[in-house]
Amino acid sequence: MVQSLNTKVDMVVDGNSHLGLTDYGKIMIGDHGFEFYDNRNAKNYIQIPWKEVDVVIVSVMFKGRWIPRYGFRTKKNGTYTFSSKQPRKVLREVRKYIKPDHIVRSLTFFDVLKRAFKGKNQSSYLK
Repeated sequence: MVQSLNTKVDMVVDGNSHLGLTDYGKIMIGDHGFEFYDNRNAKNYIQIPWKEVDVVIVSVMFKGRWIPRYGFRTKKNGTYTFSSKQPRKVLREVRKYIKPDHIVRSLTFFDVLKRAFKGKNQSSYLK
């Protein structure tokens, strides 16, 4: 059995992990971190402590009406991407532990093309 990072849980919601193939499970947000637990395989889980989160990247479409997915770029282990049924509520809970200036909107498809043609050598998924 896996030991949770959190001592207090703020929210549990159905969600998906987009690390390789899509895994379906539960997303848990608590006082010490963000956790994902797979429904099928108990050994398949992701635990991200809040102190390891560098930036939260949010994909926003249709002028903010739809948030298809969001990701956590960690200081050491790269980016983890998730989606859930209630992304706004999830991000509000995340905002309690991550400073708002560390939550950014991802680039749109056209922004990526503009940067490619202008030759800017910046991170390809942050504004």
